[in-house]
Amino acid sequence: MPQDLSEALKEATKEVHTQAENAEFMRNFQKGQVTREGFKLVMASLFHIYEALEEEIERNKENPVYAPLYFPEELHRRAALEQDLAFWYGPHWQEAIPYTPAMRRYVQRLHEVGRMEPELLVAHAYTRYLGDLSGGQVLKKIAQKALELPSSGEGLAFFTFPNIDSATKFKQLYRSRMNSLEMTPKLFEELQECLTRKAEDQNPSQAPGLRRRAGSRVQVSTPTETPRGKSQLNILSQVPLVRWVLTFSFLVATVAMGLYAM
Repeated sequence: MPQDLSEALKEATKEVHTQAENAEFMRNFQKGQVTREGFKLVMASLFHIYEALEEEIERNKENPVYAPLYFPEELHRRAALEQDLAFWYGPHWQEAIPYTPAMRRYVQRLHEVGRMEPELLVAHAYTRYLGDLSGGQVLKKIAQKALELPSSGEGLAFFTFPNIDSATKFKQLYRSRMNSLEMTPKLFEELQECLTRKAEDQNPSQAPGLRRRAGSRVQVSTPTETPRGKSQLNILSQVPLVRWVLTFSFLVATVAMGLYAM
């Protein structure tokens, strides 16, 4: 079992990463099969995610369980998403963007984490931001071409990080900061137990994660876990449009050239 937190988290989420990159939606997107309306829904969903995530990051910016990973100027996406939503929905985008029940559950989970178990923000921030810096850049190019967007980058500010000169060097810095966090050996024991359960699990649709048990052990979860502990992809299996949106949101963070290029 790797003793670096970043490597342990990557190993524990390997199965769900494979599921994501092999999803029908991902295969279609890589072929440039994406519509403007669909992409608008994606950007709206990302806004709700990052609004909640960054609110909780601000709440915990001085908390030692998260403080070393506080890079608001380099990483935070809310302002960029506001620009994109004004492009896609117009000046009154706040009243126009959708906010589905499934997305509300996702946002609720982020707020619960930030207020009750802030150490878990590490997992959410790691998979989202570093995925945006990696696989998200590939998706940006595909969307720009498929949707015939301006070369100036309008409508795609979310994917642009003007305060990061080298994504590779920044990801190395982020991983080193992440690995410096004071996590007890129990965390890695739980990650190992998670991987053992995964190997024995006969249901490939279940995403690996950590569950809090007795005491105050650290829990690590993938960004698609809901308060009920189920994968967003499974919860939304009968809601095609919402599943499409949330699948994309997760794929931005876990596309093959994303999480495993970190």
